[in-house]
Amino acid sequence: MFAVKNLPDLPVWADPDRLSGAPCFQGTRCPVEALFANLQSGLSLDEFLDCFPEVTREQAVAVLEHSKREFARSVA
Repeated sequence: MFAVKNLPDLPVWADPDRLSGAPCFQGTRCPVEALFANLQSGLSLDEFLDCFPEVTREQAVAVLEHSKREFARSVA
């Protein structure tokens, strides 16, 4: 995953004493991993957002865009 403290522009938070330190979308208790797990299982982004209404489209897109950039950087 990623170190949240090194990514202040991402809409995520993490606390080692809450949710085992899993990065969550800012203002929610929804782990970022839930986005990837749901997309991997075949849900669309809209379906994920319907299931997790506390997560905004902007938050989800920001995390996906970050992951896309990191992947591109790692294979370059």
